[in-house]
This record gives sequence, structure tokens and C-alpha cells, in this order.
Amino acid sequence: MVNPLQRLVQMPGPDLALNDVTLPDGRRADIGFKAGRVVHIGALETADENIRCHGMLLIPAATDMHVHMRGGNQAEKEDWHSGTMSAIAGGVTLVVDQPNTVPALTSSSRFTNRVKEAVTNACCGFAINAGVAPEADLSSLWSAGAMAFGEIFAGPSSYGEALSSDDLAQALQAISHMDGLATIHAEEVRPSLAETMATHDSNRTPQGEADAVRKVCQLNSSGCQLHFCHMSTARAIEVVLEQRRQLNGITRDKHSNSKIFRTSFEVTPHHLLLAIQDFLPDDACTKVNPPLRDKKIQEGLWNMWDQIDVIASDHAPHTAVEKALDFPNAPSGIPGVETMVPLLLAEVLRRKLPVSSLIEKVSRRPCEILGLQPAGFLPGERADFALYSRKITLTDPRELHSRAGWTPFKGYPAIFPELVVMEGRIVFHNGEFLNQGSRWYPGRGYHAVD
Repeated sequence: MVNPLQRLVQMPGPDLALNDVTLPDGRRADIGFKAGRVVHIGALETADENIRCHGMLLIPAATDMHVHMRGGNQAEKEDWHSGTMSAIAGGVTLVVDQPNTVPALTSSSRFTNRVKEAVTNACCGFAINAGVAPEADLSSLWSAGAMAFGEIFAGPSSYGEALSSDDLAQALQAISHMDGLATIHAEEVRPSLAETMATHDSNRTPQGEADAVRKVCQLNSSGCQLHFCHMSTARAIEVVLEQRRQLNGITRDKHSNSKIFRTSFEVTPHHLLLAIQDFLPDDACTKVNPPLRDKKIQEGLWNMWDQIDVIASDHAPHTAVEKALDFPNAPSGIPGVETMVPLLLAEVLRRKLPVSSLIEKVSRRPCEILGLQPAGFLPGERADFALYSRKITLTDPRELHSRAGWTPFKGYPAIFPELVVMEGRIVFHNGEFLNQGSRWYPGRGYHAVD
């Protein structure tokens, strides 16, 4: 049987060419890469290395702007090596790590050490956000290379304490003066004990999520650029969109002339695909903040598909032992960076949604919000791509690469990439990792120190 991804070495030209791929608009073409950039789309016979793809679907690799890579003294849950291998195997070549590590990234020295840890161990591109707390030196964190600030907790979560209204308002003003981005975890949390998924949901209600978004926007008197994390309800999204209209929507970044969404938001695959009714009432594997909702609210999220800015995984791995604890004592969070695109690609094809809409949410829009050059098909764009067949498989936790070793998506239909290219180099092919290497993407406030 002929391998559809047979590798052929030919004469000099582009560094790498993928021949006979299917583009998102349905056209079939060859695409060539050189020096980490796209150099040609069309008919191309000669490259240093050619791979025949026989009509397989090629899409730009994803940027996951919300992951928790753990590491340090939480390495038993995940570390930079296992977490970024998981990302690559899911078609993600750039991740943005959140700062609620242990200890939190609230000083420039901790931030710098976190970067060093990632540079040494990561297998893909990465950026790191800065922690926001009353004691945090936001200016030095910005100069140290923070991509953004937060997620800032307007409601408490695992390893994250909520800021008071006064502290949050002051932080937003400081971030605005630095022309930075604030990413927000918006919830109202009742103090009662949650013993089941249903009581966890009632402690962190859809209305409370919408009210928290509105409150944060009211505190944002300086007009700081806001990005709301993991919106779980259409009601909360409508509040974000209302605020966007009031702030005149989209402006231009004066540094790069790229689009800036003054108020943006993300939705996770678990809120789109998992519902309370799908699991036993006390199944702590699905305990997450914000909680899973019921099927009616979940379908309301799908009805907002065209309005969703970003899909992000909120990859938050915990060990199977921790998640097997009784519901009140189990930590919140689930792994998801490897399954994010494969699950949604299968769902997009099933619902007959345009693949281009998925690309917009997982690849182009996150980079626009962060001020990064996106991966894409235009000459000169970053040559990060993932190649997919249209063969649907059932998600098997034994085949995933996160150190967590489990997933709530066991048995869910997905289409995993067969080949991943990062900066014009093959980094994943038929289950094998190649050419591993990291790249740090510092934020625009970075001041290099010799």
C-alpha cells in the first residue's frame, strides 16, 4: 500500500513543498516554504524536500492563547515538554501560557525564570502572560516580555484569587497606560459548597458570568484592551459584543498596523461539546471553571458561532488521581490543547460549517488580538501548517501526549493531523516528532537586557 505522505527528496528550490494539498476553499495546489515563510502556492515540482499529500486538507496551525503548562513544582501534572508535544500533535504551534503558576508570575525574576524553563524544554512557539496581583510590578513584567496580563481573576479559580474591584480598576488603568492587553476570568461565585456538577453550575451561574463581564467593563474607565477568557454562555457573549459596539469595535495597533479588538473573547471546546447531562452528577473529571452548562445553553453557544472571536483550550491538566477525588476536593480544569482543533474540525465538517471559520478562530484572530503575525497562505506569512485527512477517529486518551493521561473527550469524534509544519520544518509526521525546538514570542513591551 502506498503511503499517502510518501517523502521524496528532489532538486534544490524551496526548503519544503507539500504537493497536491486541498486548501480551505477547496482548491488543490502545491505550497512551498523557505526560511520559515510561505514562498509559493500553485504548481511546484521542485524543492529540497517534497511530500505528496493526495488532496489532504491543509490549514494554518493554531495559536492557543490560553494554556496552563504547569512545570516547576507542578511537573507531575504537565511540563513544557509534554504540554508542547501535546500541542504539536493537535496542530497547535504557538501557545500562550497563563501566569497562575505556583508561585504566581508576579515579579520579573519569576517571569524570566519561567521563560528560561520554556526555552529549554518547549517543542513549539510560546508566549507567557504576566500575573496581576496587588504586589505585582506590572511595568517590570511588561519590560521583561509579558505577552499580556492575566488571566486576571474577577472570580476565584484553581491557583487564582479574585482581585477586589479597586485593585482591578487600578490594574486596568496601569495596563492601559502601557498599551497592554488584559485577559479576564469573569465570574461571580457563591460561597456555598459544590458537591455535584449541578451545584457547581448554580454557584457560578450564567447570569453571574454576564454580570461579571459588565462589571469589569464598567471598571475599565481607561479603555484598556480587554479579552474575556472561556465565555460559557451566549448571555455573557452578548454583553461583550455590546461593550465592543460602545468602544467602536476594531482599531489599529500603532506598532504593527494590525487589527486590535478592544474587547474580545474566547470560547472553549469543552463548553461547546460537553454538557452536564452527558456525565454522572459527581464526575469531577468534568469540574471546570466556568462550569459545564446544560444542553440548551450549550446549543446557544453554537448559535453564536459566527460571532465567536477565538477558540482556546484553557488546557489545565491535573493528574487522574487528583480528579478522582470527591467532587468538592477535586481541582477544576481539564486538558485540551491536543484535542482542541481535531474535535472542532470533526464538528465543523459534521455541521457543514466553513473550515475558514474555524481557521479564523484558532489561527488568525488570536494572532491579531496578540499583535503577532499569523500563519497563513500569503507569501511571506509564517509557515506553520497542519495536514489532515477527512478520516474521523474516536479520541483515545492512551494516544494523547499530555502528562495528565486522561481526557473527558474519550470516544468523541476527532480528526487529528498527520503532519505538522512549524516555521517551514516538519515537526510531526505520522506520530513521530521531528526537529524539535522552541521559540519565545515576547510582548511588545519587551526590553532586551544584554
